[in-house]
Order: sequence, then structure tokens, then C-alpha cells
Amino acid sequence: MKFLSALLLATLLTAPLPGMAKDSPPPAPDANGPFPVDLARIQQEWDCAQQRETPGYFKSLNGAEVADATRSQFYPCASFLGSMKGDNQVFMWRSPEDYQGVLFINNRYPGELYLTGGNLPPAKGPMPVGPWVAKVDATTGKEIWRTILENGNVSGAWVGAANLNILPDGNIPVAFGNHLVKLDGETGRILQHLSLPSGVAPTEGSNFKHLTIAPDGTLIIKNQTRATPCQIQGTLAAFMCPGGIAAAPGSTILAVNPDTFEIYDQIGVPENAVVPHTITQHDGRIAIYAPSVAKAYRFYWDPESRRLSQDTDWVIDTYLDPGQTTGDAPGILGDWVVLQVNGLPSKVASAIVAIHQSDPTRITRLYPFGTDLPTGQSWAPPKAAIDPELSMVFSADQNMMQIAGITFDQNSGAMTTAWTRDGATTALQALYGPADARVLGTARAEPGTTLEALNQTSAPSYRQQAIWLDARTGDLLAQSPFFEPMSFNTLLSPGYGGRFYYMWDKGFIVLQPLPLQAN
Repeated sequence: MKFLSALLLATLLTAPLPGMAKDSPPPAPDANGPFPVDLARIQQEWDCAQQRETPGYFKSLNGAEVADATRSQFYPCASFLGSMKGDNQVFMWRSPEDYQGVLFINNRYPGELYLTGGNLPPAKGPMPVGPWVAKVDATTGKEIWRTILENGNVSGAWVGAANLNILPDGNIPVAFGNHLVKLDGETGRILQHLSLPSGVAPTEGSNFKHLTIAPDGTLIIKNQTRATPCQIQGTLAAFMCPGGIAAAPGSTILAVNPDTFEIYDQIGVPENAVVPHTITQHDGRIAIYAPSVAKAYRFYWDPESRRLSQDTDWVIDTYLDPGQTTGDAPGILGDWVVLQVNGLPSKVASAIVAIHQSDPTRITRLYPFGTDLPTGQSWAPPKAAIDPELSMVFSADQNMMQIAGITFDQNSGAMTTAWTRDGATTALQALYGPADARVLGTARAEPGTTLEALNQTSAPSYRQQAIWLDARTGDLLAQSPFFEPMSFNTLLSPGYGGRFYYMWDKGFIVLQPLPLQAN
């Protein structure tokens, strides 16, 4: 939201959001300090996490940026402690320290939190220091250490969002700008550093934001690019610099050894692939899916030959309908690659698009909120969440002010809207708990919020609340009080013992839904 240009803002409406939910949160049950987790759940959650297959990542409740290499946002070992049938209340407590621009919160062992922040700078003007990574006590919110990786005011480097992932040995690889570092998970000490080649992009127009770990453990890293010369900061500089996305060079994908930091291979993407890539196993091969603003591509990583290659038979130039804008990061559901489109504002409604991995001519799509635009605009920056057990996909469109659950037939690719709910959000959707009690967590703006407020470039004036929904039905299970808006394109991050972490521009808020207690 902070990064939208004046040109984009000029298209936004100022009318109140139509049809926003009328249900209001109960008075805030402030915990008046840190609160313990459900102690009995910790071992259950840890044991559950040890049984999950997350190759390349530390086995924890939440050891990867968005759950796994397929970017599912699926956390079946996390606990929702509220009632699935009765009324719930949400206890809250604010972190006592300043964690500016927090974008991801992950955990390793119970009691530990790792934060990445300082990576949501304004488009122009002085920037906050960052990106940085911090280790924090999961109960008290007290900082244990913080490793500052960049200060764009000094270096002049292009600063965008940075991701957070934890390796099986407990250490943390972080890509930013044209750098890759490995941090000691215990101390925050920088163990290794590697300067990353930016391919066809000039150094000042490259940001290696995207790091995903392949099933064999290899780091697959991709840059975003921006047209140069340009001094605009933030991830959306790729669209805001003079000439826009059409003038931005193509991206580069690197394969890097996680232990030695040797660059095995690199390959170019024909266009700027500004959204994260997804990695999965397909037909016994490691497949990398990377959509650009116009097309969707597949690449392969071969651990034996240590080579990257492009599958020239899997190039999709029809995944967008006329007027739609870039797809978000892909998800994987069975044999299908699933994309949420309209990652930038559009005058055409958003859709969920599914492309078959084995037959790229098989493409299905669904407009979960219909094709009319009551507000005059669509914008869906959060990628779709994927539930492989329920065979469901979840979509959110901030400027159409809707959230949806979608059933997905994995044989035909046919999609049906199961439910919709009012809610304007740029937050990712996340899925928690077992299949028979699956909960969807996200955030939504308060009723009456205008599109102008939702899209303002700095100091947002509107408020937002965390919500938990029954994933199957969309029924509201719990809702927090209204807070400052959640950080752009982040998620309601699960923690051990039933805690959730709501990230905003100055830190995080600890939340715990529980059944409403009788007075």
C-alpha cells in the first residue's frame, strides 16, 4: 500500500466500502502483559511438525516464509484454541519493543521467534534501517539479538521486502539486494556472504528478494528488477520507475549450495518475474514455476547435473484475461498450478487461474466474486492459499472487498465458489489445524473504510482486525479488536501453543482466541 504511485492513486474511489460486514468485535480483553501458551499443546504441535514433509526447511510449526516450498500458507500443526461452534474472545498484547516494518515471523524451537523487518521503505525520502533479522522471545516479545543487513540511506541500494526461511541446521539464509547471507540461528552472527550476479539487470536495478529451498536443499534465488536510472524504493519500484514494468530487464534465477554458497548455475527469465517462485516435484523432477506480468514459465533444477533449464513447452501467455494484471506467487494443488491474478490494480475483476502441470493447454479459471466491479476497481496482491487436504483454494481481493473459499476438482480443474465474505485486505490467508476443524486466518478493514484510505501511500488512517473463519463454510469464528493495518502482503502468523502474531509497521501484536468465558 505504501508504494502505490500517484498515478495509480488517481484511479481510486473514495466511497465507503459497500457491503462490509456489520459484525463488530467484542471489547478488547487486554491481557495486560505476556500470557502463557497452552502448555499441553506444545509437544503435540512439535510432534506433528516432525511428521510433516518439508524438505530443505527446519522441521517446526512455522519454519518457512509461507509454510513450504509450494507456498501453500498451510499450517496443519498450528492450534486454534477457540470453539468451532460457540462464541470466542480474542486476548491481545503488544510487543514492548519497536520492530519496524515486520513482514514475516517464523519459529524454530518453541519459545523462539525470528523476525524480518525494515524492508518496507517509502517510495521516496528517508528510509528506515533494514532489512534486518531479529531473534525474539516468543512470550515476552523481548529482543534477543538483531542483525542489520542494510541501510539504503548510506548505500543508496534498492531496498525491497526480504523473506525469512530456516535451514534444517537451524541457521537462516537471507537474500536482499544483490547479497546472500547466512545467519547463525543462535547468535545472529553472519556466517557467510555471497555477492549475487544480477544477470541482464544492472546492479542498482536488481533485488534478490525471493529465496525458496528446493527439495534437495539447494537454494533457488530469484531477483526482481526495476528500470534504471531510478531512485524509487520498495518492492513496487518495479512498476513505478520511469518506463514501468515494460522497461524493467528480465529476472535471473540462481541455484546456490546452502552449505558452501557455491553458485551452481543461473538462468534468465524472459521478463521481470516480480512475484515469488514456487518449487515442487513433478514427474520425478524439481520444477520451478515463475510467472511474469505477461506469461507463466516453468524451469527445472537437476541436482545431479547441477543445472537449471527452461521448459520451453510450458510457456503460458494466456493466463490473464484482457485487462487483468500480473499473477501472484503460484500455489500447487495436485497436478495444477494455481494463480491469483490482479496483483496490481485493474478495471477488470480478479480471478483464480489453474494451469495443468502436464498439459499446459488445460487452463481453467473462476471469478469468485463475479465480474461486476461495484467499487470500479479490483486489486488482489495476496497470493491464493491452498488446502491440499480439503482440495480448496482461498482468494482475497482488497478493492472488491471480498474473501472467498473455493472448492477445486483436481481431476477436471473445475472450481466452484463455496462461500464469500465481506472484507478488504492485502493480508495473505493462512490455514491452521486438522482437516475436520480447519480454520482460515486473515485480516480485514473496518466498515466504512474508503478505497482512498486503503491505498494511501503513508501513515494509513484506517484500522484492521484479525479474523478467524471456518475454512469450509466461511463462518466467522473469532475476531480481534481493530488495530493499525497489518503489514502489506504478510499473514497472521501461527505460534506454538495457540498464539498468533499480527504484524504491523511498528512491531507485532500477540493474539490468542479462546472460548468466551461466562461472567
